[in-house]
Amino acid sequence: MSETINLFTPLKGKLNLKNRIVMAPMTRCRAIGNLANPLIATYYAQRSTAGLIITEGVAPSPNGLGYARIPGIFSPEQTESWKTVTQAVHAAGGQLFMQLMHTGRVGHSANLPAGAQLLAPSAINADSPMWTDTQGMQTTETPKAMTADEIKATIEEFAQAAANAIEAGFDGVELHGANGYLLEQFLNAGTNQRTDEYGGSIENRARFVIETARAVVERIGADKTAIRLSPYNTFNNMPAYDDTAALYDYLATELNKLELAYLHLIDYASRATEEGRALLQSIRTSFKPALILNAGYTKERGNLALANNEADLISFGTPFIANPDLLHRLANDIELAQPDTNTFYTADAAGFTDYPAAV
Repeated sequence: MSETINLFTPLKGKLNLKNRIVMAPMTRCRAIGNLANPLIATYYAQRSTAGLIITEGVAPSPNGLGYARIPGIFSPEQTESWKTVTQAVHAAGGQLFMQLMHTGRVGHSANLPAGAQLLAPSAINADSPMWTDTQGMQTTETPKAMTADEIKATIEEFAQAAANAIEAGFDGVELHGANGYLLEQFLNAGTNQRTDEYGGSIENRARFVIETARAVVERIGADKTAIRLSPYNTFNNMPAYDDTAALYDYLATELNKLELAYLHLIDYASRATEEGRALLQSIRTSFKPALILNAGYTKERGNLALANNEADLISFGTPFIANPDLLHRLANDIELAQPDTNTFYTADAAGFTDYPAAV
């Protein structure tokens, strides 16, 4: 009789992890000057008991710095700054992937460096509130529709950023294709109204994501490349569209051909309908590498999903903010500390590295 798999069972294969608990990527806005720093190194090292850490979204391009104080990985100085982080996590016995996040239309010019611009598949404003350190709260601006040359240049930026991450000591990269950012903006029929080879049909709308993933695989290897997706997502004012299930079914099948390290799926919206639940089952069948599920999982629900072979790994987001020792607490059924939401996106150690471990 085979052993029942749970959150604390090691994972063997393309990914070799000490347990099946993943720290999900979370924007924290502590990267002053868009650089990693010792505070960020401490934050991730504190949480290195996770089987895998996925960093906050890191911009692969100046054009992708839509939020205030998010880090980048497109310059030599930024690449160098991340080495302290990877060294700290590895010294503590952890593994970590960098999430590459191009914000696309979700941004404001006040958050961009000189010469950068908001780019998206189509010139459609997200109409979302956006904090800027210089102008306070603003509304996102209308992006520029990308030209064919800008699409090619952006794909190359992702590939080079991935290479920079490996140079900085990361174990791999996760492409952020979820939550309404650039990759998902191409997938969504409401935000992508192009009439060229990157718009219209399911195959065309998926093309940018697949070409970006392929370019990264060619640059750093499939075993170091992963992706995050969020079917039925409405975050960042993403509109609903009719062929969601068909698109993600196609996308999972095509991404499977690239033999990625894993697919990280935000599944809370998918589970809301029968169609969504069927899509999750289809993705589990068609995507053969590791599957990570995310969205409000508890210890009990995570163990059940693993035992039922719904996923290979479970990621936890917000619980890791106030519980650097989350694994210890889960293993010993210790009550979880609650985070201070007022310090999620502030600039210093408060609410970042000052949460204590359980006694």
